[in-house]
Amino acid sequence: MQTIPVIAVAAWSGTGKTTLLERLIPVLKERGLRVCVMKHDAHEFEVDRVGKDSWRMTRAGADVTILTNGAHAAILENRPVTAEALLEQVHDVDLVLTEGYKHGLWKKIALYRAAVGKPFPCALEECIAVVTDTPIADCPVPCLGFEEIEALADRIEEEIGR
Repeated sequence: MQTIPVIAVAAWSGTGKTTLLERLIPVLKERGLRVCVMKHDAHEFEVDRVGKDSWRMTRAGADVTILTNGAHAAILENRPVTAEALLEQVHDVDLVLTEGYKHGLWKKIALYRAAVGKPFPCALEECIAVVTDTPIADCPVPCLGFEEIEALADRIEEEIGR
């Protein structure tokens, strides 16, 4: 079984991870890539809607709740699951981009904004590129501006061998 490449978009909160991904995904799709996004959320979140049947089944104690129709499906794991285990379920895509996971083992695109006032989110040696609003001296990987989405897509395609 072929392993799907995973690239983490790593940054501190407020740096622009979601905005960057919103702009990057359509460019990758236009290039023919099938893309999965896995979002790390450091807070408690609720996917289901209060009062719906699936919500009721989850509240009744279901370990896994599946919602499906002709166009969408969602598997709600109502128990701890590792990111790696979740990725084992992903298929028929060319690339997984994660939002977050700055401490994971995957290659990363580091986002850095001087105004956020925090250090780099990860070691530069773990990165395939840095997206920044300020020059980075002696950066060992390509440094791109936040507007250079096409160049970032080029770098991703180069990294995954497309």
